[in-house]
Amino acid sequence: MHTVWKGAISFGLVHVPVKMFSATEDKDISMRYIHNVCGSPLAYIRKCPSCDIEVKWEEITKGYEYEKGKFVLFEKEELEQLSDQANKNIAILDFVNLTDIDPIYFQKTYYLSPDQAGANAYQLLMSAMRDTGKIGIAKISIRSKSSLAAIRVLDECLAIETIFYPDEIRPISQVPNLPENIQVNDKELTMAKMLIDQLSTPFEPEKYTDDYRLRLLDAIQHKVAGEEFKVAPAKPETNVVDLMAALQASIEATQPIPTDPGKPPAKKRTRKTAVAAKSEEATPVVTPKPKKRKTAKTKESGA
Repeated sequence: MHTVWKGAISFGLVHVPVKMFSATEDKDISMRYIHNVCGSPLAYIRKCPSCDIEVKWEEITKGYEYEKGKFVLFEKEELEQLSDQANKNIAILDFVNLTDIDPIYFQKTYYLSPDQAGANAYQLLMSAMRDTGKIGIAKISIRSKSSLAAIRVLDECLAIETIFYPDEIRPISQVPNLPENIQVNDKELTMAKMLIDQLSTPFEPEKYTDDYRLRLLDAIQHKVAGEEFKVAPAKPETNVVDLMAALQASIEATQPIPTDPGKPPAKKRTRKTAVAAKSEEATPVVTPKPKKRKTAKTKESGA
């Protein structure tokens, strides 16, 4: 893996030299814009509209538009002085519980490995964080951008996840058309909980795939081979108005299919049925003995 950053983690007076690697990769399929008349890919030219000439990279600087058409300009050296990019230290500010951070804050994940002779300090920090169940909150500057970060233990590795600053999270109050004072139907709520219960399962990330990317790759292979590629017509959408009917249909669709077509799906054992079954197993079944029939001889002797 390519090293994207080198520095050190510090907590207290402990210094841990580390290297950083991207933990994720973008697998989006890149498409070029093509001139459909001649089939040539389009080129993007950095052109100045005033001078009407192509601009070279060395003639480009950055600027901030503070009013319409008015900019303040910054040289590269000025921006580097303002940023913390020269600071190669990840100072842990606090230790918190991972559950205290809402997932909306997380951005991108990186792996950290020990650098140079930092293996002992690296293992010490990882063991201490694993035993306490805490994660570290720190500040880091990557590619001239300052970010908050969460350092945590991931298997046998330290991972760092950049997180948004609080003022970068838009308030929920800005979301339009949120429902207010709507009473939920009790029966619908019960059925919705049943549906959630039937769809609940342990998280297994390997079973989820990017279906669009797979279909696109398949279409590319067909086109490269010169084969005709047709898209299947989309199924018409059905607008279900009856929420109760939709819940009932969803529950029925998620019920397990019996192995024997002649048998109905097995019902879930509730606490009551389990107790009843257990009591039936514990109670012995007594078969009554058949009564002896009196014979004629017995009647005569008794007479």
